[in-house]
Amino acid sequence: MKATMMTAALSLIFGAASLLGFDQKHRALSALLQDEVVTSGVKYSSLKTRHGALQNYLQELAAVKEAEFKTWAVGDRLAFLINLYNATTLDQVLQHYPIQSFKSEVGGKEGPWKIPVVQVFGKSLSLDELEHRLIRGQFNEPRIHFALNCASEGCPPLRSEAYRGEDLSRQLGEQTVLFLSNARANVVTKDRIVLSPIFDWFREDFVKRSGSVKAFLNPYYKNLDLTKSGAKITYSEYGWGLNEAK
Repeated sequence: MKATMMTAALSLIFGAASLLGFDQKHRALSALLQDEVVTSGVKYSSLKTRHGALQNYLQELAAVKEAEFKTWAVGDRLAFLINLYNATTLDQVLQHYPIQSFKSEVGGKEGPWKIPVVQVFGKSLSLDELEHRLIRGQFNEPRIHFALNCASEGCPPLRSEAYRGEDLSRQLGEQTVLFLSNARANVVTKDRIVLSPIFDWFREDFVKRSGSVKAFLNPYYKNLDLTKSGAKITYSEYGWGLNEAK
């Protein structure tokens, strides 16, 4: 009797969830990330055993119609696309795991960012198309560069939870602060500014939003006035090894 009642209760819960539509909180992805992402990186060997759950999540994203997507709030749309990028990258790593470098061991001569592996709105896109056309092309938000994860040691760390529209600005702010605090990638003083190559590759995004890279950085270094600093920006070395947990 108890088992029957429990089954009925679960049916009601899942039925209600289906009526509510797509889960804007991305709980399925968060459930994976909170277990498999640690400070030193991603536990790929462990995540590999849950690859099916990740692929199920990607199928949920692929099922979203573009017409529905366009009705969502800006934050929900951007969070969806960031999560799609990161989850697809994880899926691609797992399909080839074990590897030492996502850049050099996935995608053949074209590399992992040029092949059509992203399923969205009934189309197959590359990770580059997702990033540059759907994300950068539609959202004036340079902080996405601290959220998108390229499965490499030099990129900003993968967050241990999914991005959510209602919390997106806070989450992006936290990711920015976290990445800027990485002394292997960024060293900023009054007389010396060494930054990750991300600030060079996507300079136009930071300029578009803030006027200059230094102006973008200024709020994060309140004890310095970088806009008046004569220090020349130089760039650190970018690590292309897999961002696997040590």
